[in-house]
Amino acid sequence: MEKEKEKEQKASPDYPLMNRELSWLAFNYRVLQEAKDKRVPLLERIKFMAIFSSNLDEYFKVRVATLKRLIKLKKKTRQKLDEEPTETLLQVIKEVRRQQEEFGKVFRENILADLREHDIHMLTENDLNKSQQTWVMNYFRETVAPLLLPIILDDTELHLFLKDQTVYLGIQMLNPNKESVKPQRFAMLEIPTKKHGSRFVKLPTVKGHRYVMFIDDVIRFCLPIMFPDYATFHAHAVKVSRDAELDIEEEVSGNLMAKIRKSLKKRETGYPARLLYDPETPQELLDRMMAHTAITEEELVEGSKYHNFRDFFQFPDFNLPDLKYTPQPTLIHPELEKEKSILAAMKKKDYLVHYPYQSFDYVLRLFNEAADDPKVTAMSATLYRVATKSAIAKALVKAAKNGKLVTVVVELKARFDEESNIFWAGKLQKAGANVIFGLPDLKVHSKLGLITRNENGKLVNYAYLSTGNYNEDTSKIYADHALFTSDPRLTKDMEQVFEFFIDRQPDKKFDHLLVAPINMRQRFMKMIDREIKNAKKGLPARMILKMNALQDESMIKKLYTASQAGVKVDLLVRGICCLTPGVEGISENIIVRSIVDRYLEHARVYVFHNNGDEQYYVASADWMTRNLNRRVEVAFPLLQPELIKELRTILDLQMQDDTKARNVDNSYIEPAKPTHVRAQYAAYEYLRSLVPADTDPACSTKY
Repeated sequence: MEKEKEKEQKASPDYPLMNRELSWLAFNYRVLQEAKDKRVPLLERIKFMAIFSSNLDEYFKVRVATLKRLIKLKKKTRQKLDEEPTETLLQVIKEVRRQQEEFGKVFRENILADLREHDIHMLTENDLNKSQQTWVMNYFRETVAPLLLPIILDDTELHLFLKDQTVYLGIQMLNPNKESVKPQRFAMLEIPTKKHGSRFVKLPTVKGHRYVMFIDDVIRFCLPIMFPDYATFHAHAVKVSRDAELDIEEEVSGNLMAKIRKSLKKRETGYPARLLYDPETPQELLDRMMAHTAITEEELVEGSKYHNFRDFFQFPDFNLPDLKYTPQPTLIHPELEKEKSILAAMKKKDYLVHYPYQSFDYVLRLFNEAADDPKVTAMSATLYRVATKSAIAKALVKAAKNGKLVTVVVELKARFDEESNIFWAGKLQKAGANVIFGLPDLKVHSKLGLITRNENGKLVNYAYLSTGNYNEDTSKIYADHALFTSDPRLTKDMEQVFEFFIDRQPDKKFDHLLVAPINMRQRFMKMIDREIKNAKKGLPARMILKMNALQDESMIKKLYTASQAGVKVDLLVRGICCLTPGVEGISENIIVRSIVDRYLEHARVYVFHNNGDEQYYVASADWMTRNLNRRVEVAFPLLQPELIKELRTILDLQMQDDTKARNVDNSYIEPAKPTHVRAQYAAYEYLRSLVPADTDPACSTKY
């Protein structure tokens, strides 16, 4: 019944739907726009090049790999799909090639040119003067050569396994110096980025001129040292991206931890989704590499001379702070900062904290205080993505060792964070915590914490709800909202959420929280229906919906219906958006904006006008089918007027952004006024203005 209902909810073909894969590529293009935006400091633009490349790597490992799996299905099975995967894959490859060409152009004509303007010169193996040649050869012999292990590709049927996301040089050797050696030979070697510690080599600075090389080019220049029997070399880079989808049968029985570990091992040996290669590679060398790696032409994707631009995260800064963003010192929360006890403060009122503008220290203080407080009897939390050296996880371990009842829901299916989560799950179990490894068929994506305290014989609950992870590292770059509350209306529902994790019975009743997959979709639908009814009555009707992704067809159809009824819909969608705005008769009342800037917009906020009695929900969930149907997500209401005002101010700034906001076609928003609004900077200044004038607004990190 549930599957039939879901099928009925899908949008009719009469409604325009943007292809999900192409919409994601459109998002990644916005990242590339930041890399070529001259308003962004140069070294930050280089980081956006790295983000673009890293995103695309993951896209091929997950989404393209999935398309290739679908193509391998039987024809009858494929016909049941909404779209033909073969056609989608062709469109994807075409768009990727277009973006890769522009990426290369941005690097050559924008990034390299601007580096030279600041006297930073990226040298290739062909650019070295005599003194630099001597230095590079000495550096190679002492530092690089010991890290290299070339593999000769001879005529035997040697099978060479290429590691995932690792750059290799394919080498063709010609013109032997001796008659006794073969006229040509082929070899491959791994670029030792991890062992070397960086993809880049800084050469000596001369009279203020700064020089840097790819380690690839250092190796290219020194190939005669490695292979002294040959005089001519062709060396070209290749990189493979392997399928990263975890094939886990999520049943109730069996050891899920063991399955995750097994799947992680498979990830390294997954079938190749892409072989990125230098189009200048001689065909004979390419054929030899393909023969020895069992990679076919289907996996070939043209790249450039250099791969793994994500390594530009390691690009040296040469101690030039002017080429970076001006530092924004983390702000204190004007009220929480004064409080010695976070729990005592939460007893009095609710607080909303906005990362990365305000400090993540308050949640660390909360968990450590609770772990040490003898009156705290129990602590519960959901861990989705935590920092490698997680202070939150350490606090929960301490709480368990202090004899408190600690329940931790650890999501082992958090893609690319499984190993870290397994590590902390083991630590927590050893400390005596009750560790729940997610739920069958559901991924726990909500970000929750619940603390129970014995106060004069009465158990009182304190809750932490957030749009962001318990991760002190990403809290510095992800824009999120977090609520600290002891409001029994919310903490009572929170108890029910953790009961659901324990007994796995979906018969829970939530009066205030929206919890997927139990009631979130239905409640959102009802609130949209209410706006539609108000619009039809001639009453004001509006929604402001901010999320990372909008893909669910039933929600899109409902938004189209709302637009047709006259409801004004403002969408802030950072990433995938399968809805098409501005279509006459369908979506002319819908506006879609996307902000890509200094910080990653990560918060989800849903506002419903409700005939003047506005309702605000802050959530961990996007409007994607996976979030609403196959994940445990939580949306929490803001019930305090002062917090609503605070959030609305930030939301309005985002709606007014005419500096970093784009339309759905990736064109920039036209400025409405001479004074530009850059939402992330304006939000920082707004929160800074809330700090009393006689107080230092900057937070001194305590954890």
